[in-house]
Amino acid sequence: MANIKSAKKRIMVTKRNRQRNLFYKNKVKKLIKEAKQAIEQGTENASELVRLAIKWLDKAALKNVIKKNTASRRKSRIMKAVNKKKK
Repeated sequence: MANIKSAKKRIMVTKRNRQRNLFYKNKVKKLIKEAKQAIEQGTENASELVRLAIKWLDKAALKNVIKKNTASRRKSRIMKAVNKKKK
């Protein structure tokens, strides 16, 4: 355990940030999975789920939870699946 006051504060900040990052990562994973399933099944709310997944990917990238290129790559893959299914 840390003895210095600033080290104790860093531990608290790290825990808080980790909780926030896990929330965003889990939310994004869940939404991507739901969107992909909706695309495969061809459900009516697929476009809404895709829009929501992209929105949360952008939020996660904005808060530096994931890198911008990672968010862009994942969005691209989702949209590629959507366009493939439309054909």
